[in-house]
Amino acid sequence: MIIANWKCNGSTEMYKSWSVDFSNELLHKKDTYLGIAPPSIYFGDIKSYLTCIPFIGVQDVDYLDGPRTGAISVDMLIDMDCNFSIVGHSERRQLFNEDNELIKKKIESLNNKIMTVLCIGETKAESQKGSTKNILEEQLGIIKGLELNESFTVAYEPVWAIGSGLTPEPNDINEIHKYIKDVVQSYSANNHIPNVLYGGSVTDINAESFFKKQYVDGALVGGASLKGASFAKIVNIFNGMKQ
Repeated sequence: MIIANWKCNGSTEMYKSWSVDFSNELLHKKDTYLGIAPPSIYFGDIKSYLTCIPFIGVQDVDYLDGPRTGAISVDMLIDMDCNFSIVGHSERRQLFNEDNELIKKKIESLNNKIMTVLCIGETKAESQKGSTKNILEEQLGIIKGLELNESFTVAYEPVWAIGSGLTPEPNDINEIHKYIKDVVQSYSANNHIPNVLYGGSVTDINAESFFKKQYVDGALVGGASLKGASFAKIVNIFNGMKQ
């Protein structure tokens, strides 16, 4: 499973050239879950234009509809044939003050309707204190007692790794991914074992070291996904190792 998170980047010209570069670089089409979360304003156009990407999603969602200026509801996503929604990204937590309680409401509104990709991760200070697992367990506490859809996915994104060029050691990532799977299985009402993606400075240079690991089910790719060729290289690496 490889998902591109374009964040607040892109333009009509960009996604058209992106499509050409991606298609030229992609070696083989396989059954990999391959998705893009563009800025929502481009969602419809990209879903029609980027036929090389089978799944198109969004970067966030609101848990209600009605008088909530600027919000996008789950029912709207369903109406637009949206395939997945990212929730809980650290940038949403930091820049928009989203807390675990709000993220829980979003998960509940998406569950059994649209695939959820829940982002969790620790800060540098928390990592240095050895608190990573405690922080992740707290963030995952919002799914306690929920019967999760079989597509429910977690993205482990250490906050200190996002956009920094720094990453944890692959063995440490593997250990954390196993821990996340165990916690979700124990917390969810239906003992769901999720796919766990790694995110945080993933590139076509380091992707292989992550994908080699048993509990790494794919990647949520930020900056490296903005170039079609570099994103295709990451997909090629995954297809060559995980299929």
